[in-house]
Amino acid sequence: MSHIILKSENISKQYRLGLVGTGTISHDLNRWWHKVRGKDDPFLKIGESNDRSTKAVSDYVWALKDINFEVKRGEVLGIIGKNGAGKSTLLKILSKVTSPTTGEIKTKGRIASLLEVGTGFHPEMTGRENIYLNGAILGMTKTEIRSKIDDIIDFSGCERYIDTPVKRYSSGMTVRLAFAVAAHLEPDILVVDEVLAVGDAEFQKKAIGKMKDISRGEGRTVLFVSHDMAAIKQLCSRVMVLENGKIAFSSTADDAIKYYITKSIDITKKVDLRNVKRSKGFGKQLMITDVVCNGNDTNKNSYGVTGEPFYFKVKVENKSALSYSNISITVSVYSFAGNFLFACRSDCIDKVYTIENTHNEFTCFLEKLPLNKGDYYIKVNCSNAGIMYDYIEDDITFSVIEGDYYGTGKLPAKKRNGVFIDYKWV
Repeated sequence: MSHIILKSENISKQYRLGLVGTGTISHDLNRWWHKVRGKDDPFLKIGESNDRSTKAVSDYVWALKDINFEVKRGEVLGIIGKNGAGKSTLLKILSKVTSPTTGEIKTKGRIASLLEVGTGFHPEMTGRENIYLNGAILGMTKTEIRSKIDDIIDFSGCERYIDTPVKRYSSGMTVRLAFAVAAHLEPDILVVDEVLAVGDAEFQKKAIGKMKDISRGEGRTVLFVSHDMAAIKQLCSRVMVLENGKIAFSSTADDAIKYYITKSIDITKKVDLRNVKRSKGFGKQLMITDVVCNGNDTNKNSYGVTGEPFYFKVKVENKSALSYSNISITVSVYSFAGNFLFACRSDCIDKVYTIENTHNEFTCFLEKLPLNKGDYYIKVNCSNAGIMYDYIEDDITFSVIEGDYYGTGKLPAKKRNGVFIDYKWV
C-alpha cells in the first residue's frame, strides 16, 4: 500500500444535458431540501450511461460511473477510449479541475496537468512570465523556478520567442512550453491529455523520452491519455480502456490495445463498404465497394499463414459514365497498435489501370506473407497522381497464423512484432 501514489474510489461524475449545465432553481432547492434532511441527492438515482451515439431519454448523464483503480509510484498508466468515453473528465477530476459527483480521489504528492493546449497560460504574458506563473500554480517557489528555467526554455525549443507574448505563439509552440514547464517542475504525478498530438515529430520524440525519464529514472508517476496507440504501447506499463464512462478493460498495453481496436472494429461482421462513412467527397466518382483478403469476404474470418501466398482483392465501382486512366490502387497494412508496416502500391511497380466499366476488380499477390502471428488492419485507396477518388480506413481486418517463413523450422520469438524480410548471409 505504501507504493500506491493515487487511488480512485467509486468516482462518478454526472452532468445535466441541455443549455443549463449545472441545474435549475427547482432542482437546486430539491437537492438542498434532501440535504438538510440528511437524505441522498434525488438526482443521483437517475441518469443514463455516457453513450454519445444514442438519443437521450433522461436530462442527466453519467460522464463517469464507479471508476476504481490504483496507480503505483513510478508507473505510467495509459487511458484510452473513443471520443466521449470520459477520459478527459477523469483527468480533470484527478487534477482537481472539477470535483466528482460521488467518490473520492486519494493522492500523495504534487500533481501537474497538461489537459489542453495553453491551459493556465495568460496570452498577454510572455513565455518567460508564464513559466513563473505556471510554476507558482504548481506550488514552486521563485528560487526553484529560476534554477530550472534555462532547462525549461532549452527543452521547449522556444528560446527565440521566450520574451514574446504567448498569444503570438502557434499551438505547437504553446504546447511545447507547457509540457516543458510541467515536466521540469518535478511533480509527483504528471497528467497528460492528448497534447502531444499538437507537437511535431521531433518534439513528440523528446516528450516521450522525457516521460520515460520521469517514470523510470526519477520514479515519478505519469497518467497519459492519447489516441496514438504506438505512443501508448511505447510508454505505458498498464492501460485502462474506458467505454461510456466505465472501465471496460485494464491490462498490459498490448492486451488493452488489442481489446480497444477489436471493440472498435467488429472482426466477425462483414462490412458493407458502400455504407462506410466517407469525407471530402470520396467515393463520388470511383467507389471501393469490397475488399477480399485471401479468398474470404471483407472483415469475416479473413486470415493468412506466415510465409504462404496471400492476396488482397479490391473491387471498385465506376459511378459515372467517364473513363479514368492512370489509376493506382494502394493497400497499406497496420498492426493493431497503429504501427504502419508496409504498403502495396500499384504505381510504385509501374502498374496503373484504366477504369471504364462499371464494376472492376484488382488483385495484389504476395508470394510469401511477411507478417508474424497476430491481428492486422488495412487501409485502401484509389487515386491518380495525387487525386484521391476513394479511401477506406480501419474497417478491414485480418489475422495471421504462425508459419515457417524461411522454411527452416525455426520461428522468431512469439512476442516479436514487425515483418519478415528475405536476406542472405555470405
